[in-house]
Amino acid sequence: MTAAAQDCKLPPKVARPVIDPHRCEGAGDCEEVCPYGVFSVRKLTKDELKSLPLKPWLKVLVHGGSQAFVVNGDACHACGRCVTACPEKAIRLTRLAATEQTRDA
Repeated sequence: MTAAAQDCKLPPKVARPVIDPHRCEGAGDCEEVCPYGVFSVRKLTKDELKSLPLKPWLKVLVHGGSQAFVVNGDACHACGRCVTACPEKAIRLTRLAATEQTRDA
């Protein structure tokens, strides 16, 4: 069993990370620590920037215009490494409803 698998609390498709776009500054720590490739950090589009309130918009611009996105949420095993690694505390794990789990299976 790998070290990543030992940290897992749940099988895939039971929980999913949620990123608060008002807090995320695109540091990329989540992308680095996730053993399952759940995250991607990229520059925000103009439309995405426009949707942010002023304070988060300024934070994003000051920190390079990037944010983290969940690109492979079904692979999440709820190890919590991303939550611990995020310096902005912008990530939380959410348990999926039973209907979402069976629909995605």
